[in-house]
Amino acid sequence: MRPQNEVNPSFDKEKQSRMTRPIAVGVATSGSSRQQVVVTGLGVVSPVGLDVGSTWASVVAGRSGIVPISRFEVSEPDYAIAGEIRGFDPQGRLPIRMIRNADRSVHFGAVAALEALGDAGLANRKLGPRAGVVLGSSLGGQSLRETQHATLEKQGVRRMNPTTLPNILPDAASGYIAMISGAKGPNMAVTSASATGASAIGEAAEIIRRGDADIMIAGATEAPLTPVLFAGFAAMRTMALNEGDPAAACKPFDLHRTGFVLAEGAAAIVLESGAHAETRGARAYAEIAGYGTGNDAFHIVASDPTGRGAVLAMSTALRKAGLTPEQVGYINAHGTASQMNDRVETAAIKTVFGDYAYRLPISSTKSMTGHLMGAAGAIEAVITVLSLHNGILPPTINYKTPDPECDLDYVPNQAREAPGIQAALTHSVGLGGHNASLIFRRTPSD
Repeated sequence: MRPQNEVNPSFDKEKQSRMTRPIAVGVATSGSSRQQVVVTGLGVVSPVGLDVGSTWASVVAGRSGIVPISRFEVSEPDYAIAGEIRGFDPQGRLPIRMIRNADRSVHFGAVAALEALGDAGLANRKLGPRAGVVLGSSLGGQSLRETQHATLEKQGVRRMNPTTLPNILPDAASGYIAMISGAKGPNMAVTSASATGASAIGEAAEIIRRGDADIMIAGATEAPLTPVLFAGFAAMRTMALNEGDPAAACKPFDLHRTGFVLAEGAAAIVLESGAHAETRGARAYAEIAGYGTGNDAFHIVASDPTGRGAVLAMSTALRKAGLTPEQVGYINAHGTASQMNDRVETAAIKTVFGDYAYRLPISSTKSMTGHLMGAAGAIEAVITVLSLHNGILPPTINYKTPDPECDLDYVPNQAREAPGIQAALTHSVGLGGHNASLIFRRTPSD
């Protein structure tokens, strides 16, 4: 990880680390009778940081986590870069049996969830039947799947790990997190390709809203840096080229963008009903005010050029939040740096936000983290919450040449102070036409 752009000198360390200011919680502020849902804990394992604090500091500073791949020998050198997590060690944080049997994706998800629970003041508690988990993955235990397949081919079925099947399922992480936390309420894994993380958080919020839980651990995890998956994405020819400087490879919305950079990691958010958080005196980062989804129903890979699914997701989130477009002060975009997706997402934002879209700051933090696939929406939700909470918008790095079809304010190359924003939106898109949008809103202070 190394800096690509200098941070605005007006930022100081106190502003960049301002993540624990108490905010009042309580009744819903949108004028509706819907149960208020607030964010009380955050956890991250990412290519730019092994926890929330280091991840936030990196994205504000414009530091990239894109590096040459070291986990395996790459057969396609033109694409031999990734958002690879280095220095991660679950020892001492997770049960030994879980470390031994579970996939790397489960390790990421469980560590992120434990950080979020500690941040929420819920560490070392057995949460019980009024707490649940919605932690998704688009791919599940892919590394374990590939290594056990190799064992089967070379040594036969008797040499395989007998726990392989449950540990490769997409819901393995959600199950393990329930065991660790004692959350006995609703538990599931959402899978909607790269929209998984945003969908998981939105669905967890809906569980609280309908009264089925007081606390939900939500998010997603992904460990896609395996030979088979990497080769599959390379065959699609949608990944960014390795042009000699890995940190400069991902350039969302730039005219010369060449594609996304595959990455791994996890993010988790603790959600609570406003009443529950208030009763226990919890600090809230923000309220999750709106959630919307929509599908292109167009193609298994390509986005609908009209952006209809994205428009539906964003407009639904706005409607549920009870907000006008002008009340949203920031968008953390999907922004993969593929030619088509960036154009379609830009067009969808213009459709939903009209002329205001040209005054609305937008950034793609994938320019630094890479594309965490199913976990992308979860880490971008965390970053969106912190952007709103701290009044700082992370940049889109590597932005040099404007694209006439991507002509909005992408917060190019340098973070920006925005202390007055009251609401922020994050949008995710997945293969199969999945779209999911989340809107977070500041909660009123005392």
